[in-house]
Amino acid sequence: MSLFALTCRAPLRCSQLVRLTSIYSRHYERTRFNIRQFSSHTVTHQDTGIQYVRNIGIIAHVDAGKTTTTEQMLYNCGALNRPGHVDQGDTVTDFLPMERERGITIQSAAITFHWPPKERLELHSQPHVINLIDTPGHVDFRFEVERCMPILDGAICVIDGVEGVEAHTERVWASAQEFKVPRIIYVNKLDRDGASFKKSVQDIGLKLGGMPLVCQIPWWGKDSVKGVVDVISRSVVSWGGTKDSPDELSKMVPEGTIKDEIERARERLIEQLCEEDDELLEMFTAQGKDISDAAIKRSIRRIINKGDGSLIPVFAGASFRNIGVAALLDAVKDYLPSPSDRPELEVRIGRTYQPLGQVLESQKSSKKHQPHVEALASVFKVTHDPRRGMLTFVRVYHGVVRKNTHMWNTNLQEFERPLNMMQISAARTIEIPHLSPGQIGAITGLKTARTGDTLVVFAPSKAPQSELATLQVRPPEIPPAVAFIVLDAYSPTGAKTLETALENLSREDPSLRWSQDENTEQYTLSGMGTLHLEVARDRLENHYKAEAEWGAISVDYKECLIAPTPVHRAVFDKVVAGKPGKAACSVVIEPLGDHHRETLSGSYLERDGNIIKVICIGEGLIPDIEHTKQQLTNGVLSALARGPRRSSPMQQCLVTVTYDTSTDFFHEPPSSHLVGAANKAVREALKEAHEQQSIGVLEPVMKVTIVCPEVSAGAVQHDLHSARGGHVLEVQDVGEMQVREGAIIDVSDIYAPPDPYEFRTTLRETRTGRLRMLEITARVPFVEMLDYDTLLRGKTQGRHTLTMALDTFERVTGPREKAL
Repeated sequence: MSLFALTCRAPLRCSQLVRLTSIYSRHYERTRFNIRQFSSHTVTHQDTGIQYVRNIGIIAHVDAGKTTTTEQMLYNCGALNRPGHVDQGDTVTDFLPMERERGITIQSAAITFHWPPKERLELHSQPHVINLIDTPGHVDFRFEVERCMPILDGAICVIDGVEGVEAHTERVWASAQEFKVPRIIYVNKLDRDGASFKKSVQDIGLKLGGMPLVCQIPWWGKDSVKGVVDVISRSVVSWGGTKDSPDELSKMVPEGTIKDEIERARERLIEQLCEEDDELLEMFTAQGKDISDAAIKRSIRRIINKGDGSLIPVFAGASFRNIGVAALLDAVKDYLPSPSDRPELEVRIGRTYQPLGQVLESQKSSKKHQPHVEALASVFKVTHDPRRGMLTFVRVYHGVVRKNTHMWNTNLQEFERPLNMMQISAARTIEIPHLSPGQIGAITGLKTARTGDTLVVFAPSKAPQSELATLQVRPPEIPPAVAFIVLDAYSPTGAKTLETALENLSREDPSLRWSQDENTEQYTLSGMGTLHLEVARDRLENHYKAEAEWGAISVDYKECLIAPTPVHRAVFDKVVAGKPGKAACSVVIEPLGDHHRETLSGSYLERDGNIIKVICIGEGLIPDIEHTKQQLTNGVLSALARGPRRSSPMQQCLVTVTYDTSTDFFHEPPSSHLVGAANKAVREALKEAHEQQSIGVLEPVMKVTIVCPEVSAGAVQHDLHSARGGHVLEVQDVGEMQVREGAIIDVSDIYAPPDPYEFRTTLRETRTGRLRMLEITARVPFVEMLDYDTLLRGKTQGRHTLTMALDTFERVTGPREKAL
């Protein structure tokens, strides 16, 4: 069809015509091979069931309404007789006592339910299984979000309709972007005073780097939302005071000016989709704007399944009043992908990354008696249950995982045997015989598995003598600790209980680290912040019943190398655990710079801010080269855990270990001797560097965001700069829309339905009677921010918000170094 015929069929504005002309010309320059290939894809019988599975997470800034939304989801699907409330402490997913006491989510909680319920099911259709993970919003528990992100097939990002896109929302959005997780956005709390759907939509475009795709618009009644209208179907999909049953909603027809706004919104939605989706553009050229609802939904599903966040579907609601929640569940079913729709999983085997399908195909051509992969699962969380012991949460990627089947832990290189399997509904469990592909569940009976491990079921069940034994799904990166607390057991018996509790706690949360001082026998627990350590203490005292004398929370400083060390060779010749042996190696330690990452070649390990590279000369004489390298690396890691100056962990070090068979190989030394040789060489090198005053101290520097009244902003900025040693980076008016540096979306290109006239008047009146709010962004040493929230209350009369996250570690110099 010609462009003239197209424009005659669907009259367009001038700006639309220009944009569509460029899209249309680009479209015909591309080949249609990919479209035909996509359309010809058929679903096999084996993955029919998996099409009805949705593995999704809820991510957002703290207090955006994630847990309330989850409660309403459970209520709408029939799992609850009434939804719980965060303020009353009776929610399903926030079941820890400390969560209910503080009114925040501390740990991620998994829950499984079906949608839609029987009364909403269409003829000849079946409900979808939704595995939903409610994640924390506080920055101290960011690792809790990070470890869940890779196993998700989709995510709902919840935004406060009053506050818009907040600081932590941007951080978790960036994490989802890194893993290419398909996302939709739900603008919540539109029933609150000061809420603005228009401002929230514009915030999404300016701060999250994608074009908002308005799929629903709120139906305002005076100054609050009374319902939600779907742009695609042009119908009411939610109404306050109802359970959103189809029969009730069919009687509610949009009327008045909102009908015109629905048509404008639908027109812009189709236009934005055509810019990204060639298949919909073809339909648009043939049919104009009268495209079927089903075709538009399929287009949205195709676009967001890419996971690049170029177009961001936006939905509206008020979870506290159950407005828009059922429609949001329909959006999860219609738009977010099933496990089989996602790109093929990449796994690490040996030193390379390969698609899982390629690995499974290559094993078919291997030797007949060689074990082959029957099932593959990834551990994304471990938690302690008082009755069942350790629960290991897994996501199954291939095959069927059954209970009482031997599973090979590729990280620890040992077999484990699960006792039971279950689906988790927060604090409640349902036992199941097996976990199918794409499913999320929990396993009991695993003794050593922790977050990031990969579990493989081999047939026959024996460890393969090949690279298959090292098969791994991408493990999460554990961020460095910024705070620590010292604790001391009351008695030797109490010390054993405390050590067991600390071991279990660090297995639950690998971002918590603990160690014991050899001289004082005191324990040090390190974590991501003050709240993180307070929660850890609560878990130790109330859950594990461990008794100890606790110190104050302090900053976790690190140590660094200022100048390179000469080559240090160490020989370890002792009897360890009754085994004699002898091993040696040489090490060189250098300050780690950005240029090293660009010039390093070959295999190396990066952990806790250090890089370890092992070079073996004469590899042919070493029976198990990979095992030797691993043990030498373990020795280096143990030595770097305690520096020579303050007994703090070493960071920003490049350690090169040389193992020469002509001088360092002594008749297959035991593993403990290889570890001992590397440990001794590194310790001696660091000790000599300290004697030459070549060891510096690093401190955590936080990126701090403070929102406070304008009258207090001057005093806060002055205090951050002069008294805290910080640097103010930016000051913004919260009420003004400003394009941030690096933003790629022009606010004039964003379609956002207007808020009603009465509501805008209310906003203006409220603003004139209220102090202007400013957002201050600064970089401040963490030691100055430990109790800063309490100090801010006095400066702002309690009208402020404070969020911070680790920015970097910087060397302490001058008077502050002497004070340390």
